Amino acid sequence: MKSDYRMKSENVKYAVEAQGLIRTFGDHRAVDGVDLMVPTGSIYGVLGPNGAGKTTTIRMLATLLRTDAGSAKIFGYDVEKESQIVRQLIGVTGQYASVDESLTATENLMIFSRLLGLSRLEAKRKANDLLEEFGLMDAAKRPLKNFSGGMRRRLDLAASLIAQPPLIFLDEPTTGLDPRTRNQMWNTIRQLVKSGSTVLLTTQYLQEADELADRIAVIDQGRVVAEGAVNELKESMGTSSLHLSIQHTQDIPNARLIVEQVLNVTSAVSPEGRMITAPMTTADRVTDLLVALREADIKLAELSVRKPSLDEVFLTITGEGRGENLTHSNHKKRGII
Repeated sequence: MKSDYRMKSENVKYAVEAQGLIRTFGDHRAVDGVDLMVPTGSIYGVLGPNGAGKTTTIRMLATLLRTDAGSAKIFGYDVEKESQIVRQLIGVTGQYASVDESLTATENLMIFSRLLGLSRLEAKRKANDLLEEFGLMDAAKRPLKNFSGGMRRRLDLAASLIAQPPLIFLDEPTTGLDPRTRNQMWNTIRQLVKSGSTVLLTTQYLQEADELADRIAVIDQGRVVAEGAVNELKESMGTSSLHLSIQHTQDIPNARLIVEQVLNVTSAVSPEGRMITAPMTTADRVTDLLVALREADIKLAELSVRKPSLDEVFLTITGEGRGENLTHSNHKKRGII
């Protein structure tokens, strides 16, 4: 049976309302006036370079760290004044598994269930249900020391869901996972929202933010420097661009001239000299361009229209000079957090 607190959480517009959060450590202000509004029933991403203040913000919202200034509410309940209620409404999964390696998967989940007040029979049933949901039944009786990193992360997430909290904080939930296991975790996170939970996550991967988040807050140097839907952030970088690969390099100069005349823009040629890139302000003119290129007997190897990437958004917002602190979606060291 649902508590009054949980019933109220279902009817509140925002799962998280934070205003002016500040937290200092000595002379360092790790969080410097963060505002967040997380809609109920959404996946909300918190991104930014290393040391930007993401995890500190999450810890304050999850009642694990006191604020120096500002206020925060979880489903309308004050994080500091009503912390006991807030803790009944949240689940937290950190960057490192909080499970016991000497115990089996079933034993770990049963211990967490018992600590939350479930009877032994209820704890056993809950453990089996979660192991089934997270694809861990075959490993239910194996000690965790024999688990892969991906299996441990899934078990850690399963443990945080025992109480079926309305709000789940996921701090870099897929760090260190292989692509297949990461995709499995993404599906699990999407399913959590479909079943009624709200998810607030930090992530190391641009692709993860693009795939999962309904909205994103970019935190840099303790402040929110950008906030919005992924497409909104991309569009803030400008219009889409047209990319033309020309079959014969000798046609590049003439092709570039035609592109600039038809689209009325300034174009650029890639360093290897085969790709022409130009802003695309009006999609209707692409047809005219193709006709003009055909009339000039210029053959295309490839044509594509691309929106600004999330990589470009981050490098621009957080400063291109610090790009080495981010992790690109293809795991090369250029991209996030």
